[in-house]
Amino acid sequence: MPVDLQALYPRLIHLMLDTVFVVDRDNQIVFVSDACEVLLGYKACELVGTLITDYMHPDDLAATRASIVRVMNGQSHYDFRNRYVRKDGSVVHILWAASWSEEAQARIGVARDVTALHEAEEELRFLAHHDPLTRLANRAMFNERLDTALALARRHNRPLALLFLDINDFKKINDNHGHSVGDRLLCALARRLEDCVGAAGTVARMGGDEFTVLLPDCTSPQAIAEQLTQILTAMTEPLGAEFTGIDTPSCSIGVACFPEDGNDADMLLRHADGHMYHVKRQRTAAG
Repeated sequence: MPVDLQALYPRLIHLMLDTVFVVDRDNQIVFVSDACEVLLGYKACELVGTLITDYMHPDDLAATRASIVRVMNGQSHYDFRNRYVRKDGSVVHILWAASWSEEAQARIGVARDVTALHEAEEELRFLAHHDPLTRLANRAMFNERLDTALALARRHNRPLALLFLDINDFKKINDNHGHSVGDRLLCALARRLEDCVGAAGTVARMGGDEFTVLLPDCTSPQAIAEQLTQILTAMTEPLGAEFTGIDTPSCSIGVACFPEDGNDADMLLRHADGHMYHVKRQRTAAG
């Protein structure tokens, strides 16, 4: 006995993990499969008869309307992404495949939740320019920002400052308390550096316990000295309860200024690095 596929189609549609929508030319939902409840938090009966545009994220509405026009003009759209607002107010990222049915005078769309994929893509983009441990800028981003700041400094004939910072005796903390504690301490110190520098500058982790700070707005020796004092004070403040038994480590900071200490990024970084090690040697000799 042959299988009646026509009778199975409704059940097949409702078994799909992706959500099927049928929307008329006035954007009214005339059919939606049961998977909509997982996707948007609404039961099918709540959505039918309402406007699909009511659930779109307002920032994506213009781009979505352009896609709707494209589909209604007979150009199927198989890779369109947008965001919808779920019943609980959260946002879901959706990948659409949609086409226009002239016979039904309706758009047929299949929606897939790609929120996890979107978040993974965002994390990869973030990690391309940030240190995965401290979430600070990484070496690549710092070099890009330094090059941009130098170009502006040359164009407008103004100075800028670069700091190279090293945590003193950090190896002892790792050796005595473990690398997990050392990692948490690096993150805590990174937040202190960010708070000191603010949005105008850039703090980066260059590797290990070494950080760099770009200060494009420090245009005078006094301003640089004040920033150094602020950083040194913040970095030596007592640690929180999670670091009980660990003395707050000090840090050594080297300074390089454009243009007197170098005309390009490599020269400035070498000068700041060299100055930092000079400060560290002085500390060791004094101790």
